[in-house]
Amino acid sequence: MQDETDTEQTSGNWSWWPSWRPTSMSLLKSAEAKILACIQNDVWSRFVTLPNQNRIWTLKVTNKSARKHKDQGAQTPLVMVHGFGGGVGLWIHNLDALSRSRPVYAFDLLGFGRSSRPSFPSDASLAEEQFVTSIEQWRQSMGLERMILLGHSLGGYLATSYTIQYPERVSHLILVDAWGFPERAQPQIQGSEGQGSEVKRVSPPRWVKALVSVFSLFNPLAVIRAAGPWGPGLVNRFRPDFKRKFEDLFDDDTMTQYIYHCNAQNPSGEVGFKAMSESLGWAKRPMVQRVHLLPPSMPVSMLYGALSWVDASTGNKVIQIRDKSPTTVTLIEDASHNVYADQPEEFNRVVENICNTVD
Repeated sequence: MQDETDTEQTSGNWSWWPSWRPTSMSLLKSAEAKILACIQNDVWSRFVTLPNQNRIWTLKVTNKSARKHKDQGAQTPLVMVHGFGGGVGLWIHNLDALSRSRPVYAFDLLGFGRSSRPSFPSDASLAEEQFVTSIEQWRQSMGLERMILLGHSLGGYLATSYTIQYPERVSHLILVDAWGFPERAQPQIQGSEGQGSEVKRVSPPRWVKALVSVFSLFNPLAVIRAAGPWGPGLVNRFRPDFKRKFEDLFDDDTMTQYIYHCNAQNPSGEVGFKAMSESLGWAKRPMVQRVHLLPPSMPVSMLYGALSWVDASTGNKVIQIRDKSPTTVTLIEDASHNVYADQPEEFNRVVENICNTVD
């Protein structure tokens, strides 16, 4: 596996964090290396430097047999964009299977994983634009003319925004349990008679509103960093599902250690996400208001976990908005938000079939 790591990045303005916080970019690199060692196909990995000198950590996975037949290079590559708090290591169940017939690229979003962690503006549209611009600069640096673009959660939101701005670069848009699409439901006003059969939404208790107000002052994962040496234990305690999702590969805490080190660094991408989101995780600029800007000919496939907290009915609304444009919604049974890890075989089958419709 080629690995051009150059020098490890420092935490910039966040170097004042207590030294007893047990993380570093080197520990993140080691945790990731253990995960990527499971890949059977050929892996190319390096930092891709953008014009502004930010660096995007990138993997390219290709089928070993492609070196003999040389037919894989003609296939449209699949580019995978992870969700909030994630990184390339979370695709470990998918990279080999999806690279059977075409090259697969995965990268750490700007501000996440091993990529550079610059400052983000507090304005939602500017933060979104910084993410999207970095994806386009990455594409240019990689020399990819067109791609099948797949995004999970936050990655789905950004992939859609990217496709709206650069439709000529995307052959097919695949959205996996995408975050930030629905509009926030407005509570019904008491006494609003004659409103048909609309259901009144109960206002949250005052203590819930108070907690939301307090936590809105902080970045979403600040507690992991503030916990110092107890941070890894918190991840194990509150996200034990990550260990279960990958127990066929690791019988220890490899994946939760990876998640911890991804999110215990400078919270750069978190700041960008916080700028784009309202309390309780709603997007300030819901994507459902912009999907009509996608070209009518752009194929869009929306995948949802049947057990996910993300409302799959939003996919049906997108179908209505796009009218006769090619849009499909697929539910993956027995899968929650992390569809790719909950039911990897079915996820890989569905995605591979979608890719095969391109070439």
